[in-house]
Amino acid sequence: MVSSYKRELTLTAAGLSLIAVSYGLARYAYGLFAPTLRTEFGLDGGTLGAIAAGSYVAYCLAVVASTAVTTRWGARAGALAAGTTATAGTALIASAPNAAVLALGVVLAGASTGLASPSLADAVSRVVRVTRRDRAQSVVNAGTGLGVLISGPVSLLAIGDWRMAWWAFAAASALVTLWIARVVPPVKDDRARGLPSPLFPPATGRLLPAAATLGLASAAIWTFGRDIAVSVGGLDETASTVVWIVLGAVGLAGAFTAELTSRAGLRRAWSVGMVLFAVATALFALATRSLPALIIAAALFGAVYIGLTGVLILWGTRAYPTAPAFGVGVAFLMLALGQAAGAPLIGLLGDLIDLRAGFLAAAAIAVLGVLFAPREATTTYNFGVRSLSVSICEPASAIDVGRTQPDHPTHDSGRGALPPR
Repeated sequence: MVSSYKRELTLTAAGLSLIAVSYGLARYAYGLFAPTLRTEFGLDGGTLGAIAAGSYVAYCLAVVASTAVTTRWGARAGALAAGTTATAGTALIASAPNAAVLALGVVLAGASTGLASPSLADAVSRVVRVTRRDRAQSVVNAGTGLGVLISGPVSLLAIGDWRMAWWAFAAASALVTLWIARVVPPVKDDRARGLPSPLFPPATGRLLPAAATLGLASAAIWTFGRDIAVSVGGLDETASTVVWIVLGAVGLAGAFTAELTSRAGLRRAWSVGMVLFAVATALFALATRSLPALIIAAALFGAVYIGLTGVLILWGTRAYPTAPAFGVGVAFLMLALGQAAGAPLIGLLGDLIDLRAGFLAAAAIAVLGVLFAPREATTTYNFGVRSLSVSICEPASAIDVGRTQPDHPTHDSGRGALPPR
């Protein structure tokens, strides 16, 4: 149906825009402006990391709140809360008279991301038809790259007046919030209340530590990526911002996560992705003074990080097929907990030794993340290319983890439920 397709397309575009302003602007632009904020408010590396950690903690709390809000009042309520919080947080940063208010704004802005992801994942899983659902989830998730891409040129245009850039971010967030109010339907889970059962299905034994590992490793570049390029690499403001723009631009490739994962499988996608992630992070430490090397590292990081978070979304919705918001929420909660722990530790290493030591430690953690790759059993077909079966997240009574299962066809299991793929 044309009307149904247009509705799905509009929802996907609005969701991508909300992720762009909440993640790319409200949350991760803090790393872009870290050198400026360090100078403006007299902050050391430990304090910069602590403020970032506060943002990640707020994200954790917001994930829990979003899951509850989405279940009770529907996806629109959670998405609107995300847009409103992003607007308020970025406006507070723009007007911050001191470090305390700055920290409050960063924390509030960070909370917007925790509100956005579960509600949008739930809306997509209940509105977009099954044959296009994985692709829609991946496109929405790629909004992070779009936001990061936009933040770079805005910061260059606002050289000498960083507050102007944050006021622009606040205006963009407000406009997207108005769009969200029009296009995200108030769909909600009318089949289940409270926590899913089982609360932690077999797939979470690997999903949760995998997400936490990615969070620990990613804290280095998201918080100190531009800072290391300036303070250690000696890049000027324009060159270091170009690195950030490349990171966001290539991050848009994350929109193809569903297609790539369906061909490679979750296990291979995660394992290869974490190794490449480690390479990108190590390059930031080992080739800090080389602009071409940093551009390559940023491009690799942008594509792989967005891709890996897309894998977490697909993994989480399969682990909780009847509670997609909860599945994405619990995965991203562990991701943020890892970032909350990683940011101050890397900042502290930077103060005690050198930021490069923190980046190398993050790269080592990324390699360890390969150990938590999902155990997938079978593959089926979806949207014309090979896709994973739900067998990786079926209850233990249904399968033995790691035991090969016969292929079985995809079917729709009812409104809102994610069927086997």
